[in-house]
Amino acid sequence: MRWSWMMAMQASPKATLDCVDAFGRTDLRPDMDAFNVPTLVVHGTGDATVPIDATGRAAAKAIGSNAELKEYDGAPHGLIVTHAEQLNKDLLAFLNG
Repeated sequence: MRWSWMMAMQASPKATLDCVDAFGRTDLRPDMDAFNVPTLVVHGTGDATVPIDATGRAAAKAIGSNAELKEYDGAPHGLIVTHAEQLNKDLLAFLNG
């Protein structure tokens, strides 16, 4: 949380707000057809900020057979911190696979 806060504080308020707006309003679904390489989608089932059904699961489904979905049971939006060990393990396995 502190790292995320520090990153946001280093940017201009306008850039931070524009970033949040872009993430929330940009429809990236048409771009999913262009994914033609193995793609790892990692998402926590406890993410209250970006719910898994509308995002992680939908992205993996849209990418299709090139996607591997890893769901972390109960993991929050900041799973890169809360589940760092598991994430690193999964990333290495994916990259080595």
